[in-house]
Amino acid sequence: MDFFLDFFSFFNDIEFVDIIEFAGTFAFAISGIRLASAKQFDWFGALVVGYVTAIGGGTLRDLLLGVTPFWMLSSVYLWCTVLALFFVILFKKYLVHLNNTFFWFDSIGLGLFVVVGVEKAMELNHPVWIIVLMGTITGIFGGIIRDILINEVPIIFTQELYAVACIIGGIIFCTLIYFGVTLNVCEIITAISVFIVRILATKFQLKLPTLKDVD
Repeated sequence: MDFFLDFFSFFNDIEFVDIIEFAGTFAFAISGIRLASAKQFDWFGALVVGYVTAIGGGTLRDLLLGVTPFWMLSSVYLWCTVLALFFVILFKKYLVHLNNTFFWFDSIGLGLFVVVGVEKAMELNHPVWIIVLMGTITGIFGGIIRDILINEVPIIFTQELYAVACIIGGIIFCTLIYFGVTLNVCEIITAISVFIVRILATKFQLKLPTLKDVD
């Protein structure tokens, strides 16, 4: 019974950062489930991939910060992944025909999760470099696990400025906080900044130099 009550109690004392985390969980779960669908996983396999994608980065962040992993405190994140699974099932035909579905949901989740990560580290009074690092880990690590599970090279190692977008977002967040910008505005600007950097990097094929072996 508590499993069901958690879902509804989540909305009683909800804050703006909770909305961001819920939206990021939903977006990342869809990105994972969509890739699992392309690999023809069954419903359970797709749910597992979506859930790991959604919670992987936050789990590593919380373990490094010495706090209980966020998904162990509420079942809402599992419910959110289940909701994402049925969303993909119901609208699969439209998602398949929508160009770059994975890219859009992954980029949205990336920006939102960077916000969650930097804010949690800031609340625990860590220095700026830790805040930026925790935001980056929150954004990228779930995707790394997802890609390993579906037997793909993690996109962080191959695509345009993926982790760099997270780092830029974290720096922007800390800079805005330093100059006294209100928290909600910092959250919105940071998420949008990460999203825009990812979009621009992809559009103009901006990449870090490739490390090549010596001939």
